[in-house]
Amino acid sequence: MNLFQRRKILKKVNFLDLHPVRKLEHQIREDGDVTLLMPRFRKKIEFALFQPRFRDRFIQIKLDHPGSHTWLMIDGTSSVSEICNRLIDQLSGEPGALKEMEERVTKFLSLLYQERYISFMEIEDQPGG
Repeated sequence: MNLFQRRKILKKVNFLDLHPVRKLEHQIREDGDVTLLMPRFRKKIEFALFQPRFRDRFIQIKLDHPGSHTWLMIDGTSSVSEICNRLIDQLSGEPGALKEMEERVTKFLSLLYQERYISFMEIEDQPGG
């Protein structure tokens, strides 16, 4: 599914009702934050031809503390609004901060989606998704 088809699907739904799904592996660092592991090459032939012998197979993307909490809550069953509510309980504890948290999380998840680090169950269920 190309970018325009995916974008068209996202425009029809409320972002807070979507269920994000991880597409990358991750490691948890000593400080408790997450490092995403993006493969340098996705196809086996590219890996065989271009992977230098002594370099790491993955590009490491380090997330900050709030980003790490958000990433760990992405499980394919929780909606974006549920993730926001749990983040408020864990990070700030202020119920009035829901609107701000929703804005931050939706921007973060939009960025992860654009970079194809995550997808959404609603898009995966579409034909050709």
